[in-house]
Amino acid sequence: MNKTLSLLAISALLLGTASSCGKKGCTDPNAVNYNTEAKKNDGSCKFAPTIVVNGNNPETINVGDTYSDAGATATNTDGTAATVTTTGQVDANTKGTYTLTYIATNDNGTATATRTVNVIIGMNNWLAAWQVSSDCGNSFPLATAPVFATGTAGTNDLLIDNMFNIVGGTATATINGSNITIPTQTIDFTFGQVTFSGVGTINDQANTITITYTYDNTTPIIGGSGTCVATYSL
Repeated sequence: MNKTLSLLAISALLLGTASSCGKKGCTDPNAVNYNTEAKKNDGSCKFAPTIVVNGNNPETINVGDTYSDAGATATNTDGTAATVTTTGQVDANTKGTYTLTYIATNDNGTATATRTVNVIIGMNNWLAAWQVSSDCGNSFPLATAPVFATGTAGTNDLLIDNMFNIVGGTATATINGSNITIPTQTIDFTFGQVTFSGVGTINDQANTITITYTYDNTTPIIGGSGTCVATYSL
């Protein structure tokens, strides 16, 4: 009797093992109906569309540039095209990081892909015709219409020509994204000199620059020292 029971148990174990080894189903992990227990592919796999994002990803533009989305393309496994819808918006007039999402759906499921669009403040934004208003007064007599130009060391260097009213002069600055730094420097006048430095920012729309100057003017009568704020606007 014991021998018979043992043979039956072994037979059942062998049958179970054979059944497990031969279990059929979808064995492709990319399929929506992937079966982790299947050992043999039975051709039942179903797939959502495949999406390819066209163009640059991520994409980078300057504030104020025209942005035209290159979109995305979706295909089914049989090679036919799937319709792609796009969600999200890019405000090309405001600095920021924007995400566009592409969605394609067929009878088997939905696929998504994204594009990152970085709208940055670049050289084209600060090489513009700026007008200045300030509370600096005669002790730090800023010209109302300076000329912004690139420096010799690279595109992050800025030269502010015609810095001061009547006497002119050139200030050297460095721009890093939205931040402006004017290191300590001196401009000589006929009757004195002005030593100054400054820090400032460009707003997200790249149409206003605000700089706080710290200065010491040795010119007799109109000289003085202190801080003042200048606003450069387009």
